[in-house]
Amino acid sequence: MSHPLLPWQPASWAQVMQLRGRFPHALLLHGPEGIGKTRFGERLAQALLCEQPLADGQPCDVCLACGWFAQYAHPDYRRVRPENLEEAAGDEAEAEAAKPAKAGKTASKEIRIEQIRALGDFMNVSTHRRGRRVVLLHPAEALNSVASNALLKTLEEPPPDTVFILVSNNIDRLLPTILSRCRKVPMGLPDADQSLAWLKAQGVPDAESWLAEQGGAPLAALTEAESGSREAIDALLAHLANPAADTALKTADLLQKTAPADVTSWLQRWLYDLFSVKFSGKIRYYPKYRREIDALASRADARQLLAVLKQVTDRRAIADHPLSAKLFIEDMLLDYSTVFA
Repeated sequence: MSHPLLPWQPASWAQVMQLRGRFPHALLLHGPEGIGKTRFGERLAQALLCEQPLADGQPCDVCLACGWFAQYAHPDYRRVRPENLEEAAGDEAEAEAAKPAKAGKTASKEIRIEQIRALGDFMNVSTHRRGRRVVLLHPAEALNSVASNALLKTLEEPPPDTVFILVSNNIDRLLPTILSRCRKVPMGLPDADQSLAWLKAQGVPDAESWLAEQGGAPLAALTEAESGSREAIDALLAHLANPAADTALKTADLLQKTAPADVTSWLQRWLYDLFSVKFSGKIRYYPKYRREIDALASRADARQLLAVLKQVTDRRAIADHPLSAKLFIEDMLLDYSTVFA
């Protein structure tokens, strides 16, 4: 369940270990998505429960507590996350521990009040190993408003020997009162060379492109590379590089089995590169298409580009459940094509 620290995480680990003498009751790990914050949080949770921690604070991986942790069976540990992440994980032990979604209903993307209330019994009994109890909650911005207020009450009056580890990709979406009750640990994007070396060690082909397309986030790049989406991404980029109404329809047909939310994200990044090149000459996500983006940026009207970007952003809110995936993608690509008509 827990994994060793990633190559770019020892400095963050050393920063957190400076708190060992008086560990805060709530720690907030925050930074860009896809850099390994949750993995770091799991390693930290294991270390806090380990019965024979190493000199640098790392868990020993051999004691009884570490064995339980590896099987998601430690009685003093709970992980709280949305139901849709439980489904995606496919972990049998976690599936038993998590409350499943009702049959026929879509798994929730929120952390609900019931999940926070369920921690009550866990926190109000003595710890099994006479040590700490640990709660890992991620992503913290998935807390709905009712659950946020329930968690806030717990953080205001924390139970003894209890540590909350919150992980967030966007702390601006958290209640200021929750932020004020957590010790914040920022985690930034890793060095590009470290990320590329790690991705290549995982056997990722064309690691440079995957890393750039995910904004420098190596775990996000690995996930995308393993998803089998390369053909779909290349089909979309081919159209975006040479936009036309007829190719928009053909491309939408090719992409109709691709998740509309993914297509929306890829298009948003392309539009960001267009804006960036037009106004600063810099490109972030698609450096392989530098020549095409330069040419399109010189042709595009800034106001039209801004309007299309706003439309794509608005569509992102319904991209997970469009009435028709094909029509949804068609509309986006046709709107984009009109900028260069």
